[in-house]
Amino acid sequence: MARYNKIFAALDGGDNQLAVARRTLSIAHDNNADVLFAHVVDSADLEMGMVDIDEYVVKSKEAIEAALERQLTRAEHDECIPSVEVKVAAGRIDDVLGNMAGEFNPDLVICGVRGLSNIKYAFVGSTSTFLIRNMNCDVLVVRPESIEDIDEADYETAIQ
Repeated sequence: MARYNKIFAALDGGDNQLAVARRTLSIAHDNNADVLFAHVVDSADLEMGMVDIDEYVVKSKEAIEAALERQLTRAEHDECIPSVEVKVAAGRIDDVLGNMAGEFNPDLVICGVRGLSNIKYAFVGSTSTFLIRNMNCDVLVVRPESIEDIDEADYETAIQ
């Protein structure tokens, strides 16, 4: 069985990120792995709206940390997870996400499935497909419904 020492988790800022975070921390716990949660703000959309991108990145990071506060707090107190970090950057999603993952050099990449329509997928592509094709490690694509039944009490017991 493969051991994962460094896990890179791509967060989408949407409904799937909780499922991705929970799956990531569960695998990190089982493998004593470092974790980097990463989110990329699509700067093309922001530039058109004359938005301060740096300020938006800071606010996005704060929003992700608030949304995942419970999971991040547990991970910080979990002796089996050496480190957890959240990074948010702006740019073209595939490029920036690929660079962030490359710098971290993970053994495993975890991302969520977004469920884009066929038409949007044809024009925009898929971040999960990009990661599967471009990462030199295992990639796990998480469906939120696949872990909705995780018993929080089991997880709490595991980290105590």
